[in-house]
Parts: sequence; C-alpha cells; structure tokens
Amino acid sequence: MDNKKSEEALAEIYRNTQLALQSISDILPEAEDERVREELMRQHEEYEKIGGKAALLAKDKGIELKEPNPLKKAMMWGSIKMNTMTDNSPAHLAEMLIQGTVMGITSLKTTLGEMTDESSDEDVKALLAELVSLEEGFESKWKSFL
Repeated sequence: MDNKKSEEALAEIYRNTQLALQSISDILPEAEDERVREELMRQHEEYEKIGGKAALLAKDKGIELKEPNPLKKAMMWGSIKMNTMTDNSPAHLAEMLIQGTVMGITSLKTTLGEMTDESSDEDVKALLAELVSLEEGFESKWKSFL
C-alpha cells in the first residue's frame, strides 16, 4: 500500500478494536447485570470481527500492525477497577462505556475525514466507516442503560 493515510487508518482501526476488546474484558468481571453482560459479549464479538478484518487487510497489503501500548492497557485496567470499585451499576458501566466509545468515534471520524484523496484505499475506508457505524450503534445501545 503506497498511501500513508490508508496505512495509518488501518492501524487506527486495529488499535481501536484492540483497546475496545481490552476494555470489555476488564469491565465484564465487574458487570453483575445480565443484560449488561450480554451486551458486552455481543459487542466483544463485533469488535473481534472488525479487528480480524483489519488484520487480514493488513496482511494482504504487507502492513505490520502493532498491538496497543501495554502501559496504556494497564492504565485503562486500573482506571476501570477504580471506577467500578464503589459503583458497578448498569448505568455507571454504561456511562463509562459511552465515554470510551465516543473517544473511539471521534478518533475514527477524524481519520476518515483525512482520507479524502483519490489514492486512499477503498477497502480501508469501508472498514473504517463500518467501525464508526458499529460504534455509533453501541453508543446508542449503552444510552438505553442510563
């Protein structure tokens, strides 16, 4: 792939899905409400699918994707544990997940907006748009728990 923007976008998709998967794995043990647990599992599956598509696309294009920074993952874990220590209600978990999802959407939409030139890879743009749409749906779903 000769387009740097497309390569960066693919890395952003992968990083976003990996951090989302990590967040869900960190929150799941704290979730006692069955509806919240079911939604977390459903979303985990969707993020795995998109992450897998990104990894395959990268492999096809000869791009090496990096795992998210271990320090960032550890800080995220600590933050989740602290945030759920005194309140693991469905509404509080939903609030935390909405914040993370909004950060992801913002980052992905910024990346999508930067992919304006004709040389941008259409497969990458499509996957990026798919992830944005998925996350917007997740945000909406979590709002129903508030």
